[in-house]
Order: sequence, then structure tokens, then C-alpha cells
Amino acid sequence: MQQYAPVTPSATFDERRATADRVFRGALGVNVALTAFWLFAVLTQRPIPFFGEYNASLEALGRVLGGVLFFYVGWGFIWYAIKARLLRWVGFSKEEIRQAFSSRMAAPFDLASLTSRYSERRIRIVDMIGRRGRFITLAAAGFYYLYLEVQRTQTGTFATAFLTDNLFDAVLTNWIFLAFYYRNGFLAAAFYGPQSRVMDGVLARANCLLITTLWLAFKFILVPIGARLAIVYEPHEFAAVFAMIWGSYIAADAMAEIGGSLFGKQTLRVWGIGDINRKSVGGTVSGFVASLVLCLVVVLTHGLPAPWIGLAVVVSISNSVLELASPRGTDDFVMATGNALICLAFGAIW
Repeated sequence: MQQYAPVTPSATFDERRATADRVFRGALGVNVALTAFWLFAVLTQRPIPFFGEYNASLEALGRVLGGVLFFYVGWGFIWYAIKARLLRWVGFSKEEIRQAFSSRMAAPFDLASLTSRYSERRIRIVDMIGRRGRFITLAAAGFYYLYLEVQRTQTGTFATAFLTDNLFDAVLTNWIFLAFYYRNGFLAAAFYGPQSRVMDGVLARANCLLITTLWLAFKFILVPIGARLAIVYEPHEFAAVFAMIWGSYIAADAMAEIGGSLFGKQTLRVWGIGDINRKSVGGTVSGFVASLVLCLVVVLTHGLPAPWIGLAVVVSISNSVLELASPRGTDDFVMATGNALICLAFGAIW
């Protein structure tokens, strides 16, 4: 039977709540600034760097709300129900399930008590299924669709194909996340519940909000890098580079958590936003293998020369190292940025 070190959060509830509040204030500040940026562009009719259209038409509003209703409400309720059912398999009572889906910031959330009475391995597996089940199916489908589109169109904006082109979409979605941050109830549980790990304790929603905010800020980094990538690579190579940046990151990030939850021993202490921050060698190896397999398939499928195999290896190593070393909650941002910079360096040399 797999053994885990006892769960002993080093910070008190008040200290963890203070950290959650700081994450909220930081995300709020970023969204206020970007909202002001958007309003300035609307009122002055000036183009927005890094973003496409910026109007707040009824069509744009309907698109955003439609996406929120599908992905965060409808899809969220499905995975809320699945995760709640799986927590019963762990042994959680109805009250403990309610606490798990709450904000966990209104009263102390006793994670140590839960892991002393129930299997920590099972809790981690349920956290993984809720988080990855909600995102990996749509992310994989989105990646494959965009990969085929880049291959077909060979557009110079291929590096940012996974990022929204509309600042209005981004700031409105973030306002909804901010509005539900401290709230309890069924709707808030659908927004945050499936991806809020039990093992993150009081800081579960802080982890989710940090990821969302960094994703919004990511465009200001990747767009200028993407413009350079379109210069150093030939159009027929765009799809392969897109897969190296996004496909390898998705595969590594997902399989690191899946492999670590199912097979790894959580013995590697890391930094991050969460009550308990540990990873495993098994998860790191799983992420590396998944990234490398995907990258090699892309290289062979496109008939690329041998140096691209070296790029596949370097990108996969980078994914694994950055996923392990970057603070939890920032790894998506760090891994994708690292992949883009490695591809840029390779393109400049090659």
C-alpha cells in the first residue's frame, strides 16, 4: 500500500486565509487595470496591442455568456456530480462533501483530520479526476482542432491560437470568477468545485484564480514571442512548433498529475499556492514520457530532420523540470513560456 507523509500544514488558518485574500486582491487589481485598459480603447477607438476586436456588442456579450454557461456551468455541474460521487467512494460524509465544495475560507478546513481518517491516495485520485476530467477532454479536443487549423492555414499567429483574441471576453470571464471567489452554494461549486483540490485546503480557490489570472497575463508575453516565431520558422513548420509549445505542455501537465496521483509517492516538497505542496518522481517521469512521445510523433509525422528530435527532447525535459520546479499555480504559465522561448532559440539557430 502506498505511503504518504502525514499532512501537517505549516501555516495556521488565519495565515492561509490571508494568502487567499492576497491572491484575490492581486487578481482584482489585474482585472481592474485591464478593464480600464479596455474602456480606454473603447472610448478612444484606439487599437489594443496584443488583442483583436474590443467592442462590447450584444454578439460579444452573448458569446462570452454562452461560453461561461457551457464550460463553467453545464460542464462544471457534470464534473461537480462526478467528483461528489467519487468523494463518497473515498468515504466523505455529506457534510464533508459540502465543505469540500465550499470556498473553505469562512471557517477552518481541517485537511489533516480528513487525511487521517480517509485514504490520502484516494483523495488525490479524486482531485485529479475532477481537475483533469473537466479540462483535459476539452483541452485535447481544442488542441487537435487548432493544430489542424494551423496546419491548413499556416497563419503567422499560430503561437497564440490557444489564447482569446478579445480582451472583453477575458475581463468579463475574470469578473465572474472574482464574483464567485468567496461565495458558497451550488453555482459557485460548479465554477470552482471540480478543479479545486481537496488537498489544497483553504487555498484551493486561490490556486484556481491564480492560474486564471496568469493565463490572462500570458498574452502580453506570448504574443511578441509568437511574432518572432512566425519570422524564424517556415509556414509549413508552424503546426509542428504549435504542437511543441501547446501539445507538449498539455500532455506533460496532465500526465504529471495523473501519473503522480495513481502511481507516484508524494515525497518531493515544492512551493506553491496550496495547503500541501508535494509532487512525485513518478509524476515527473510520466509527464516527461507523455511530452516526448507527442513531440516525437509530431516530428516523424511532419518528416522533420534529426535536429528536431533534439528539440523534442529538450522541450520535454524543460516541461518536466519547470512543472516540478515552478510554484504550484504558476506551472501552466511557466511551462508554455519556456516552450515558446526554447522553440524561438531553436528557430534562430536552425
